[in-house]
Amino acid sequence: MEIRSRIAPTPSGYLHFGNIFSFVITWLYTRKQNGKLLLRIDDLDKLRIKQKYIDDIFATLNWLEIDYDEGPSNTTDFLQNYSQHLRLDLYNNFLRQLKSKELLFACQCSRKKIKKKSKDGLYPGTCLHARYSFGNLNTAWRLKSYSNNFIKFSDSILGEVSIDLKRNTRNPIMKRKDGLAAYQIATLTDDLHFKINTIVRGKDLLNSTAIQIYLANCLQKKPFKENTFLHHRLIKNQHNQKISKSKQASPVHLWREKKDGKIKLLQQIAVLLNVEASEISNLNDLLLHFKIENIHNLG
Repeated sequence: MEIRSRIAPTPSGYLHFGNIFSFVITWLYTRKQNGKLLLRIDDLDKLRIKQKYIDDIFATLNWLEIDYDEGPSNTTDFLQNYSQHLRLDLYNNFLRQLKSKELLFACQCSRKKIKKKSKDGLYPGTCLHARYSFGNLNTAWRLKSYSNNFIKFSDSILGEVSIDLKRNTRNPIMKRKDGLAAYQIATLTDDLHFKINTIVRGKDLLNSTAIQIYLANCLQKKPFKENTFLHHRLIKNQHNQKISKSKQASPVHLWREKKDGKIKLLQQIAVLLNVEASEISNLNDLLLHFKIENIHNLG
């Protein structure tokens, strides 16, 4: 089966080194096996999305020469033809299916209320039996308790994985209070819609993968579990914290402004991939020297 993978940034901030590390792994893994690569930009959350961040995605991919086979060519093309807001009907269809199977409940809790009542930081189940109407204003739709708490799947980096959903995530939101599908539904729907069969992610998204496999089973999309999953280690800062936009990670556009920024960035990635950095001056050099079996060392 031909590999079909995707790069899926969220334009809620400028891209940082951790983003690029994941993009490059995805690109290398796909190109090394003559697969197809999709650029999908996750822009559902309009309050966090800004055009300058969308522009930054295209500028960075072009600068690094990360090519792809499907997806928008620039910001205008994205907004007109590829935005997630053009696929709302697909997301809502899955939400309706979950609702018809009585797998959802309406929740009117605020973040402040949840934080006050929760003992472990997870949703405390406050509205699980309240029977609020799904049509009420300021109401989120949450997934009911899992029928199967443990999700097991095979990962090409980590091996056999078992996730305890009840322990790690409780009643996740499927539809937000603003009426839009939440991340788990949108991502699952998009991966199915674009026929993605190879999903490369950071280890911080293991719980998300488990939730999406569970949802796929509920929606009778069970082959989703048979996808190739690769959960790679995270890039951390000097304080041993995951590099992220919320932690004000140094943006890659600062590297673009340096004369030798591209080479130094790619050489840093080469070291992480067990490739001799001195051999790398561009992305194709990295492709030439990267060995597919090295992917197993990224856990």
